[in-house]
Amino acid sequence: MVIFDCNGVLVDSEPIAAEVLAGELTRAGFVITAEVVAHYFTGRRPTDIFAAIEAATHRQLPADFAAVVAAATLARLRAELRTTPHAEYALTWLRGPKCVASSSTMDRVEASLDCTGLTRFFGPNLFSASEVPRGKPAPDLFLHVAAKIGVQPADCIVVEDAPAGIAAARAAGMTPIGFVGGRHAGPNLASELTAAGAQVVIPDLRALKATVIELRGW
Repeated sequence: MVIFDCNGVLVDSEPIAAEVLAGELTRAGFVITAEVVAHYFTGRRPTDIFAAIEAATHRQLPADFAAVVAAATLARLRAELRTTPHAEYALTWLRGPKCVASSSTMDRVEASLDCTGLTRFFGPNLFSASEVPRGKPAPDLFLHVAAKIGVQPADCIVVEDAPAGIAAARAAGMTPIGFVGGRHAGPNLASELTAAGAQVVIPDLRALKATVIELRGW
């Protein structure tokens, strides 16, 4: 089975999400840029991001902060979101079962795939880190997916764009492929993904099928 992260792999959402979170944090009195948000929090689930911010600043976020960020993010995604280049190509030509395992909440995953027309490739095989005790880089989400689908972790390939996701796949005993084709990918991302445990790093989703075949002979 091939497991896809959603944000930054299937949909080019990371710049949007970082801008929204930075804006809402700044409005709440936690002045921060989208670049800093992207650097420290890409690939992490919202609850873990908010906990890290509160721990670092020794201040509490507003009680409704999570709901405000979620609503603002969904509004921007529905208006602006696009697939990452060649995502449909990769999903069309990649054989075998596929699923999505994201750090985002399920409503954001569903909205992102619906508005970009990608839901048809996955059906009900959508999973969120809100379903497990620990988010990425812990392996909980990927192990949960494997158990639900009924496959062994060693038979799974994971496509991720963040070091936290690569580390989670590695910890789950899966084969991680790093992806650096999103708009948010900086010049150091490939080396960061490799350091986190990516077996291969690709810049273009058109290379995914050949990479999967090379890695596992599928």
